Amino acid sequence: MSMVTGGMGWGGGAGRMGAGASIPGGDGRWGGIPDDLFENVSDIEALEPEVHIDEPVFDYAVESGERFTLRSLLAVRKLQVGVALLLVTVATASLQVAPYLTKIAIDDGVMHKDIGVLLAVSLVFLGSVIVTIVTQGLQTAFTGRLTQAILYDIRLRVFAHVQRMSLRYFTSERTGRIMTRMTSDIEQVGQLLQNGLLTMVVQVMNILLVTVVLVVINAELAAYAIVIVLPILTALTLWFRKHSEIGFKRVRDGIADLLADLAESLAGHHVADAFNRHQRNIENHEKVVGRYRDANIYTAHLQAVYQPGTVSLGMAAQAALLLIGGEMLFHRQVSVGSLVAFILYLSTFFGPIQQMVQLYNTYQAGQAAMHKLAGLLGTEPDMIEHPRSRDLVVRRGEIDVEGVSFGYSPGQEVLHGLSLHVGSCERLCLVGSTGAGKSTIVKLLNRFYDPEEGKVTIDGQDISRVTLKSLRRQVLLVTQEPFIFETTLRANLVFGAPGCSEDDILEALRAVGLYEMVSRLPDGLESLCSERGVTFSAGERQLIALARAFLAQPKILLADEATSSLDMATERRIEIALDTLLEGRSSVVVAHRLSTALRSDKIAVIEDGRVIETGGHDELVAAGGRYARMYSTWMKPREATAVPSR
Repeated sequence: MSMVTGGMGWGGGAGRMGAGASIPGGDGRWGGIPDDLFENVSDIEALEPEVHIDEPVFDYAVESGERFTLRSLLAVRKLQVGVALLLVTVATASLQVAPYLTKIAIDDGVMHKDIGVLLAVSLVFLGSVIVTIVTQGLQTAFTGRLTQAILYDIRLRVFAHVQRMSLRYFTSERTGRIMTRMTSDIEQVGQLLQNGLLTMVVQVMNILLVTVVLVVINAELAAYAIVIVLPILTALTLWFRKHSEIGFKRVRDGIADLLADLAESLAGHHVADAFNRHQRNIENHEKVVGRYRDANIYTAHLQAVYQPGTVSLGMAAQAALLLIGGEMLFHRQVSVGSLVAFILYLSTFFGPIQQMVQLYNTYQAGQAAMHKLAGLLGTEPDMIEHPRSRDLVVRRGEIDVEGVSFGYSPGQEVLHGLSLHVGSCERLCLVGSTGAGKSTIVKLLNRFYDPEEGKVTIDGQDISRVTLKSLRRQVLLVTQEPFIFETTLRANLVFGAPGCSEDDILEALRAVGLYEMVSRLPDGLESLCSERGVTFSAGERQLIALARAFLAQPKILLADEATSSLDMATERRIEIALDTLLEGRSSVVVAHRLSTALRSDKIAVIEDGRVIETGGHDELVAAGGRYARMYSTWMKPREATAVPSR
């Protein structure tokens, strides 16, 4: 995972850059301070207050133990939900007046040839239409705003929670799945709230209201309707609910896999080009798309059985009750108006049921999305702060790794009882073979992970007992592949120090040797960077990362192979910039090339998760151990290409 982390906080000194800032000039001293006054800098700095810019606080993360459900989303807006239900109730009631008015018009108006009754019924009918139009319009507008307010909170809550997650989560979870949670799943919840849930409430109220009216019109006919319809409808609905729940979970998993494969294919497109993997990638994507298609076909088959089944049941019930009602009409057990109204209400009874069948897909998809989001929000970050954590106070910058053992997976240790010491303003270089555990050490120092055994301390303070904000503000990691955001160059540079001035930015550019390159850009600092900074060379991206780190002014710097994968000329530029950045700071540098180790105060050779040698360059070469052999191997091609002196 590529990152440049850190923040503000190198307090004290004249000007924002502080006493510890390295001013370019090449004399090796802090800002040109004379040697006889150099020893007093630490004492002066210790008296200065810590200065930093307050960062925004996210209040959207789910508290521990809080359940993420539809009920919890709606509970915080009880008043708005109450208003929406009131509008729904009025609109539903006004909509269901028509069949009963028809009964009155037939029985009391037509049958008695009373034009006054017909006129009164018509006026009431017109009034109910107006009420329905107004309330439904208000209901749609109000619930739309309510839904968007809820989705706004969900999006911020999910984003804030993802921001809190530890490095382990992002290395174990596919990016496409996370994107699915934050996009498709939230949109599906929006569909559920805006269309599915509200419409289902309306239809349930319709069914309850119609059932009551049917009983009032004729209890005997209502009893026949319940006996004929209810058992079959209940059995069919329970079957559909059971199987559709399984189907829609498969659909949500399918879309997550689809987006994950798509994101991975786009990110690795250049690798597919290099290895001519296009056809195999297409075949693999075909399988992923096929599983998603099969999941959708499964749910479609379920709906193909359930929806026609309910429609057929409704038509059969209406035919049966029309026959029974006609027989009752012949025996004067029911009036013409009552029978007409009953049949109209019966069709109204089955209409909501059929709509609920169609909406059940939306409901199940929304519930499946809620389940996925609840799973994400229920995942706690690995790196949590101790209840009694205090802010890290860095005075000398001494780092101690004491008996640390660690593994990314249970039972597979990468580090075995490892111990290291970095003195104040000392530069420690970690060397060793690939996979020895060097990068793991710097991740532990920045507390991206916690050791399984042992501890890491800074100036005697266990970093697992300090606040993450204060730790990341003063300890910064520069990685081999820095991340450039798709925004202006200025925004990329001030990412860790948003309050810095124009002079600070220019000073940082000069310090790392980036000033001339930026001055040649048509828009200078306002130039837009492409996604991941692909328009910049690898060396320029690394220099931007170093300038970003320079502006953040950490007290301790970690560099993970910041000069690897570069040509010799670019490597030299990065080394000069890195030297400027490391000046006067405690630092731990992972070296891919021994040219970095030569400029370090102390070298630690790491093999198989253990420290096998420590000391200065000359000391380790004289010892004739592992480092001496590495140095000899590294020097051979240079000696072979050297021009002999005359």
